[in-house]
Amino acid sequence: MNGTIVKGIGGFYYVDTGDAVYECRARGLFRLEQNTPLVGDFVEFLPEEGKLKGYITAIGERRSRMLRPQVANVDQFALVVAASAPRPGPLLCDKLLLQAALAKVAALIVINKCDEASKAFLDAFSAEYASSGAKMLFVSARTGFGLDQLAAALKGRITCFAGQSAVGKSSLINALAPGVSLKVGGLSKKTDRGRHTTRHAELLRVAGGYVVDTPGFSLLELLPMDPAELCQYYPEMKDFLGQCRFPDCQHRAEPDCAVKEAVEKGLIPEGRYGRYLQLWAELKELERKKYD
Repeated sequence: MNGTIVKGIGGFYYVDTGDAVYECRARGLFRLEQNTPLVGDFVEFLPEEGKLKGYITAIGERRSRMLRPQVANVDQFALVVAASAPRPGPLLCDKLLLQAALAKVAALIVINKCDEASKAFLDAFSAEYASSGAKMLFVSARTGFGLDQLAAALKGRITCFAGQSAVGKSSLINALAPGVSLKVGGLSKKTDRGRHTTRHAELLRVAGGYVVDTPGFSLLELLPMDPAELCQYYPEMKDFLGQCRFPDCQHRAEPDCAVKEAVEKGLIPEGRYGRYLQLWAELKELERKKYD
């Protein structure tokens, strides 16, 4: 039989065939080949007669793979932020968009709690990410505002929801698929940061597609990559690459840099550029530590 792994816990993989969910083990061959099944994998499995159990015998080719969370075949990445509390951490947002770009999947920015937002905040946030290459959706899980557009964006796709705790990822999923009934966390009164409610990656049937609800987090370590390649993952910079005086320009302190000139002219948001410099420095430090 064929199906999609929707959850994996303690060596058991739960495979959705569309008609039922089977609890499966993976053959030892996969461990020898270092090819562990992942949530999102399309698999073949051998069911046990008369039981909703079986053994995974083959893993289909993966069209994409996210490293955090470990999910295969994601079609798009939805960065969920709150328009009120907790306020978005721009550096975390940029790291998550970079992760989507590295995985070669489309990106959405879902701005939740719009019923609690000020126009000034929404205008400033929209301007900051307007040229980031991510489509923006403005929604409210509490009032239902914008949920039709979000549902349309999820239909027929595997979408990974990610972001800080308490931005409303689980609330949005509950609003779109009431039968799911995910536990919803709130803000800690002491820290104004979210409590983690999701403990593992799991595919959930939502709005005619699958959604991965991931653990919330406030920090995200960068994946090692060549710092010189970082600019390639900033859509707002692409029109200016190749126009600098030096072919290997890193768009930092070099003279006659077309990217820096674009920032000065307001063609690239200063905040995005400033965080590009931060991420470049982090990647350079990772590179240095690799050879220590």
